[in-house]
Amino acid sequence: MPSTLPDGEPVPADGALPSRALEGLGTRPFAFYVHVPFCVTRCGYCDFNTYTATELGPGASRDSYAETAIAEVRMARRVLGDDVDLPVETVFVGGGTPTLLPPDDLGRVLAAIDAEFGLAPGAEVTTEANPESVDERYVGRLREVGFTRVSYGMQSAREHVLAVLERAHTPGRVPQVVEWTRRAGFEHINLDLIYGTPGETDDDWRASLEAALNTEPDHVSAYALIVEDGTRLAAQVRRGELTAPDDDAMADRYLIADELLTAQGLHWYEISNWAADPTAVCRHNMLYWTGADWWGVGPGAHSHVGGTRWWNVKHPAAYAARLAEARSPAHAREVLDDDDRRIERIMLELRLAKGCPTTLLDDKATRRAIDDGLLEPTPYEQGRAVLTLHGRLLADAVVRALT
Repeated sequence: MPSTLPDGEPVPADGALPSRALEGLGTRPFAFYVHVPFCVTRCGYCDFNTYTATELGPGASRDSYAETAIAEVRMARRVLGDDVDLPVETVFVGGGTPTLLPPDDLGRVLAAIDAEFGLAPGAEVTTEANPESVDERYVGRLREVGFTRVSYGMQSAREHVLAVLERAHTPGRVPQVVEWTRRAGFEHINLDLIYGTPGETDDDWRASLEAALNTEPDHVSAYALIVEDGTRLAAQVRRGELTAPDDDAMADRYLIADELLTAQGLHWYEISNWAADPTAVCRHNMLYWTGADWWGVGPGAHSHVGGTRWWNVKHPAAYAARLAEARSPAHAREVLDDDDRRIERIMLELRLAKGCPTTLLDDKATRRAIDDGLLEPTPYEQGRAVLTLHGRLLADAVVRALT
């Protein structure tokens, strides 16, 4: 089942934000995330807020979803103020499987964002897609309606690994969709990979990386498999049908990924992300990691403006009902204090290749991390804390030590 939402303080029915959140609005980068919560089937490892057709029930449908999302875009404009110049630098459509919606529906949501806020010149507009959910005509239309980047959930090039993950596509599908996407005029293509799946070997992982690289993407994301409570995968592990991922094996897979990706000219800029050059970096995710403002549209979507964070109700029917009544779909929110924001900044920026300012950190702990080979010494002398390769493997522990 999808993960539960955290508790928080109530949100006004009109979605109004605290005055402090609105201070400086427009001086920070601004983005939209659009959540499309539909899937044909639920993969066994997934705990995202997604729904199959049989789980939707009355009050929500794919057919009406674009209009409902557009209603929230218009609410965002009212809440943030009609007189504030907020050009949208990036839009990211995620899921779920966004490409279960017609491309024209995705285009209508994008057009509404442009009409209400205006897309900044050269805005990055990304959609996630499953390889089996698009064809050549579909990706061609995506390009026509304004998308500039596609992120495909490849996960693996081995059939038995895809089977454990309950992915529907075959390994040969990925090169085909990448070819169609490039032919449609997309310059920026990402492939998502997962390592540590039960039954996967080092050779399987190398084969997946090599298959991804053979398609010549300009961006690759590689994520360690997390066995989330409440998923079918967690139940299989608990019953002993599958073996839980091994930490040492996970570390080895990460090192393999960094070696092969770097050798092919893709360089890490965030712990789990490699890009061919600065133009290939996912600008949307960089905004998340550097404390920008964004509005999350859709059931369960999270937003952040000026240190206030909120999250929408989970179910598409409840989400649609609130917007039909001109009420905010927000479930709850939290207002971060200065120390919360400092710690969050460390957690996020330390994951980046450029690191975070040492002024945020305890100097004694920082020097100790350098001595332990977890932080690079030269950037420290320039006022930055940057993880070494060994430090990347232990990033969570390093963050705890430094905060």
